[in-house]
Amino acid sequence: MTFYNFKSTVLLFVFVMISYGSKSKSEIVNNNEILHQVQNDKPVIVGANQTEKYLPFLNGKRVGIVANQTSVLFKNDGSYTHLVDSLVSLNIEVKKVFSPEHGFRGTADAGEKVKDGIDTKTRLPIVSLYGKNRKPTMEQIKNIDIVIFDIQDVGVRFYTYISTLHYIMEACAEANIPVIVLDRPNPNGNYVDGPTLEIENKSFLGMHPIPLVHGMSIGEYAQMINGEHWLENGVQCDITIIPVENYTHDYNYSLPIRPSPNLPNDQSIKLYPSLGLFEGTNINAGRGTEFQFQRFGAPFLDKNIFTFTYTPIENFGAKSPKHKDVLCYGEDLKDIKAKDEVSLKWLIKVYNNATDKSLVFNAANFTKHAGTDKLQKQIEAGLSETEIKKTWKSGIDTFKLIREKYLMYE
Repeated sequence: MTFYNFKSTVLLFVFVMISYGSKSKSEIVNNNEILHQVQNDKPVIVGANQTEKYLPFLNGKRVGIVANQTSVLFKNDGSYTHLVDSLVSLNIEVKKVFSPEHGFRGTADAGEKVKDGIDTKTRLPIVSLYGKNRKPTMEQIKNIDIVIFDIQDVGVRFYTYISTLHYIMEACAEANIPVIVLDRPNPNGNYVDGPTLEIENKSFLGMHPIPLVHGMSIGEYAQMINGEHWLENGVQCDITIIPVENYTHDYNYSLPIRPSPNLPNDQSIKLYPSLGLFEGTNINAGRGTEFQFQRFGAPFLDKNIFTFTYTPIENFGAKSPKHKDVLCYGEDLKDIKAKDEVSLKWLIKVYNNATDKSLVFNAANFTKHAGTDKLQKQIEAGLSETEIKKTWKSGIDTFKLIREKYLMYE
C-alpha cells in the first residue's frame, strides 16, 4: 500500500524531544533556512514527519528500524529528533536497529566494516548491514513484526543505501515482514544520466540495470525493485511508502544533515555523480580534506597543467585517504557552478595529463563504479566526452520508460 494523495495538514509534533547530540556547523548547513524550504508556499515535509500516517502501523508491533544519522524528524525551530529516539519515547517496541554503510550514527569511513553493537543512548542492539553480512539473516529479523526504512539517499547508483534497501526488502519478503519506507527528497532527483549498469558487473556498488544517476526518491526506487522483480526468485515485498509532501523532482532540495562523512554540503552532493567515479581510480577526490568531492588530485598528475595543490591527511571519515600526507596536484571545484549531469571532463583530463597513465585506473574497482568496463576503454581510446555520452543514450531512454511507471512526484 502506498499513500499518494495528501490534504494540507498542520503537523502536530507529539514526539517528546530527545536531543540527538550536539550539532556542529559541519553537520548542519544553514539549518534554520534549510528546514523551512518551501515549494509553492508550502513546506516540504519528509515522510518521517508525517507521524499520523505510520504510527497506527506500529502500535502493538515489534519494530525493526533501518536508520542512520539522517533518520530524523525536523522541528520548526531548526532542531530535530532522531526517529529511533522519538519512537522509543512513545513506548513503541523498537527491538533493534539495522545500520547501513557508515554506521548508525554515520561516522565510519567509506568501505569501513561496521561491527554489531549496542547504541549507547537507547541501549538498543545495532545490527550492521555493512559488516559480516549485507542482507539480514533470518536469525537477525526473527521476533520482528514490521520494519521501517528511513535513510536519506543522494540518487547515485554506487551510493550503497539503495543496495541496503534491496537486501532489506528481500529478507523481509522471505520472512513475510512488511516494510514501511519513510520517503525523503533526492537532491539529484531532477535528472537521469550516466552509463547503465551491465548485469555482469553487478556488485554492492550497483545491483540493478540503472543509469549512474537514476532520478528517483528512495520510495520510488523501492517500488521499482518490487515492480521489476529484482528481488531473488522474484519475491515481492509488502511495502507501504509514506511520500514526501509538497515535493516534485524539479525542486532543488538541500540536505540539512550530511548523508555520509564525505558529503558535507550541497556542492559535494552535486559533484558526487562525476567525482565519485574517481573512487575507482588512484585519484584522490578530496578525502582527507574539508572539501570532499569538491577537488581532486594525485602526485602523478602533470604539475604544469594542474597547478592547484593540497595534501590529504587523516580526518573525520577518512582514516587512510588516497595519497595520505603526499602533495597532490589537481583542481579545486568548490566554487564552480555544478551542472545537473555526469561530467567526464575531469576524468578525461586526468587521464590525458597523468605522468604515468598506467597509474590512473584501478580497473576492477572502476568497472564496479561505472557499472561497465566500456567507460575505461573509451577514455583510454581517446574518445571525447560527447562521443562517450552518445553511447549512454539508448540505456537512459530505456530506463526512463521503466522509471515513469514508479514516479510519485510530478
